[in-house]
Amino acid sequence: MDKRCPSRTERRSRFDRCRFLAVLVFAALIPFVPKSLRAMTLSHADVLKIGKKVWQNECNGTIAGLTSWNEGEDFASLGIGHFIWYPKGRRGPFEESFPKLVSFISKRGAKLPTLLLGAEEKPCPWNSRTEFLRAQHSTEMNQLRRFLADTIDLQAEFLMARLESALPKMLAEAGPSDRANVQEQFERLTKTPQGCYALIDYVNFKGEGVLPTERYQGNGWGLLQVLEAMHGTSDKGAVDEFSRAATAVLTRRVQNAPAERHESRWLSGWIRRVNSYSGG
Repeated sequence: MDKRCPSRTERRSRFDRCRFLAVLVFAALIPFVPKSLRAMTLSHADVLKIGKKVWQNECNGTIAGLTSWNEGEDFASLGIGHFIWYPKGRRGPFEESFPKLVSFISKRGAKLPTLLLGAEEKPCPWNSRTEFLRAQHSTEMNQLRRFLADTIDLQAEFLMARLESALPKMLAEAGPSDRANVQEQFERLTKTPQGCYALIDYVNFKGEGVLPTERYQGNGWGLLQVLEAMHGTSDKGAVDEFSRAATAVLTRRVQNAPAERHESRWLSGWIRRVNSYSGG
């Protein structure tokens, strides 16, 4: 038997219950809303400057470095942030970010080279590092490099958008007693272009710090862990404190790492990178 239509009173009662539940859900989400990023405004010149710094850090600031495939890896690393693009049938523990970058740039109105048309849906055209290196001087590779060199600012904007999505993830992962401090430290850094650069580069460099798999002896090394190690209140000293905290977090990572990984070989380079945030 079909159920009769609810009366107006029943409909109102259901509406009130739904509205009450909606209010509860909204209230629960308030602590995770990235308020600070709505106020983070950078000039085009500042965005481009950040993009060039990330380019220097990841690719030594070279055109050739914009298209890489590292030895021992199953994916191409492309653009200023070495965004990952997997070939057909390959997947790994790292997020595939290059197709998302292409989609982002396309929506900003940039013209895509033929190679990247439909890249949001198709795999990397080179199936191995050997194929990739063999194509280094091909027309397609040269067009790809030129496209990436011409869109440094848009790639930096993409990194900013990634940072925006990182904040609610970090707040959700942080302990209840730590969330207010994490939010405060994040806001301190977003108030200056140099602080924004530190956040954008570090989250691209070492991740958000929210994955359980990114831990040694229970300790992570991502952006969340750096912010948790900060406790200052002065906007003026925020970037210097961030550099010191990042150095401590990365040093702890190396100390906790399995001996067979020999991570101490990388530590000096990591420290130079985080020192660049404060100009050190």
